Amino acid sequence: MTDVLIAGSGPTGLTLACDLASRGIGVRIVDQRPTPHGESRGKGLQPGSLEAFEELGVAETLRAIGRTGVVLRKYFDGSHVKDTEVDGGLLIGQWQVEEVLRDRLAEFGVRVEYGARLTKIAQDPTGVEAKLADGTAIRAAYLAGCDGGHSTTRTVLGIPFEGHTEDGQAMMLGDVTAPGLGRDVWHQWFSSDGGGMLLCPIPGTDIFQLQSSPELDERGEPLPPSLESFQRLFDRHARLPGIRLSQATWLSAWRVNVRMAARMREGRAFLAGDAAHVHPIAGGLGMNTGIQDAVALGRTLAAVLTGQGGEDVLDGYEAERLPVAAEVLADTARRYERVIAAVRTPGVGTEAGLG
Repeated sequence: MTDVLIAGSGPTGLTLACDLASRGIGVRIVDQRPTPHGESRGKGLQPGSLEAFEELGVAETLRAIGRTGVVLRKYFDGSHVKDTEVDGGLLIGQWQVEEVLRDRLAEFGVRVEYGARLTKIAQDPTGVEAKLADGTAIRAAYLAGCDGGHSTTRTVLGIPFEGHTEDGQAMMLGDVTAPGLGRDVWHQWFSSDGGGMLLCPIPGTDIFQLQSSPELDERGEPLPPSLESFQRLFDRHARLPGIRLSQATWLSAWRVNVRMAARMREGRAFLAGDAAHVHPIAGGLGMNTGIQDAVALGRTLAAVLTGQGGEDVLDGYEAERLPVAAEVLADTARRYERVIAAVRTPGVGTEAGLG
């Protein structure tokens, strides 16, 4: 039996695994994906996350990969209007963060077990038994569900995911290359009709993360994300005929979700990160909030497993993090509405969601 079984190997799960392993606590981490992904997804680390990574010994590695002092170049109806420099965090692709954390975890002798889909959870007074799709059973003293917004752990535990999801598609996202487009700034094109497209250069790669208002068909329904659709939207907003987008390696449609778990603990099982809360992307708080969940959960589980505290200590995790999640949901919803309204003014971009 291991001390802690972690479901999900995103930044939250990997941070928790590294934290526990660094304390000498036995940990296994499983993921239903067959291999690691290579998608930019969350792309910014805030000071609090970097402090946590200092403790894990990976902050300098991450800083060497990422970039600080990012310039937002704002355009309106195709014309360059204003540049704004923002600082205080680190621009870096999520897959890059995960790669560094996996390497650190391997130094503790732990590797992610891929292709392991959780299907059943049973608990008793001494531990948790998790069943996988292939019939394997894993027994652990505690289970941490860090398996994202569509969390299997949360679903199997029967924990409600309360809140709302807006019907309309709000944004298309993807990873693309754009040969000939400068990589020293985060390009943000907005149009007087309310639409827009952003291309953010992911450091150390040829990739831009693309964010765009959706393309609509003749009935006003959003088209699915595709490289062809991205190009049409780019031509419409950027008005740079010499630039052709290519190599789309991640295609995604995003809707506004404002949801949080009714509780973050069910006996010996816990939720962290997107498994416990999802919210608008404004402010870049998603990955960072999950990392802070992991720090708090690691501290809590370590206290019990090393004998520094009794079982009553476990209640402290939810008491600490559930109010934080509620405030993040409210805060990001306000930030998102602020950005949507602000970018209609020439020269204003995503910085309207900061602070």
